[in-house]
Amino acid sequence: MTEKLGVGIIGCGNISAAYLQLGPLFQGYEILAVADINMDNAQARAAEFNVRAHTVEELLAAKDIDLVINLTIPAAHVEVSRAILQAGKHVYSEKPFVLSLAEAQELGALAKANGLRIGSAPDTFMGASHQLARKLVDDGTIGTVTSGTAIVMSHGMEDWHPNPDFFFRQGGGPILDLGPYYICNLVQMLGPVAKVTSFTGSAQDKRTINNGPRKGETVPVETPTTIHALLSFESGAIITLLASWDVWASNHPIMELYGTGGTMNVPDPNFFGGDLTVTERSGDPVAQSWDHPFGVPNFESTRANYRGAGLADMALAITAGRPHRCNDDFATHVVEVMTAILDAGESGQILSMTTTCDRPEALNPDQARALMAR
Repeated sequence: MTEKLGVGIIGCGNISAAYLQLGPLFQGYEILAVADINMDNAQARAAEFNVRAHTVEELLAAKDIDLVINLTIPAAHVEVSRAILQAGKHVYSEKPFVLSLAEAQELGALAKANGLRIGSAPDTFMGASHQLARKLVDDGTIGTVTSGTAIVMSHGMEDWHPNPDFFFRQGGGPILDLGPYYICNLVQMLGPVAKVTSFTGSAQDKRTINNGPRKGETVPVETPTTIHALLSFESGAIITLLASWDVWASNHPIMELYGTGGTMNVPDPNFFGGDLTVTERSGDPVAQSWDHPFGVPNFESTRANYRGAGLADMALAITAGRPHRCNDDFATHVVEVMTAILDAGESGQILSMTTTCDRPEALNPDQARALMAR
């Protein structure tokens, strides 16, 4: 039987339920305990999933916890991840990894000095459709990718979230909140980014909450909510990234790659599955598929949801002494790209990246099955 790492969770909000529910799908780890600054939240989640409830301090001191998942709000990510590493435990953070390049580099140095690993969501790029897109890019199905688009647009969070304040504060906004899904997927397909520039703005200086007990309250907008960015990749590809919470409706494709031999339409990287098509030269779009386990619907009967795949890959990699896919070099590069996009929007400059990374190893169907519980 494969050795399992003992895992704890800090932060018992909505996303913790997904990790606890989906954890049994995977090998390599077992979630044993949860913690939260609000002990009532920890106890409720622990009772729901039959795990232990701890204070944060108790969880960090627990001898049977090897790795801690950081599910706190983004502004707390660096502080909590630092404490996890200082406690001698590996850390896997929800996205965004941290909110600045300096924070990412600090945590990376701390982990290296203590012989520990860092991992970070999102792991949706390990999904069936996105790994198929990666394979088709690598196989040259659409020739050399020269350009593309990535578009994530909606009207924002205040219509459905009862406490949307942090989405509109510094450290929030569509780039840091949703950008990790899109930029991670682009980097895993095309490689690292070399330069970025952007224009940014906001349609409103405050938002009105339309849901829950605070309905009618307004929250200030402190970060750009519309971003038009250009990403120049080391490979030579140029990608237009549009991210906005100021749009009521859009019919743009979510993600397209344009190559010397055709076009690939890639589904939403916020999810593990979706429809993928390739149009070769002047032909018609042709649906593409393969027998990959992370494309099998397992959520509400219609959606593939394998959150925790990146954590399983990390846990098994630690045990085997091999690299893991959602690694800190990858996460750090994505953080630099995102923050540079925002900086370029303020300065009007073209900014060169100071970091780079290897593309995460591709995850073929057999490798994906090897992550799953038998």
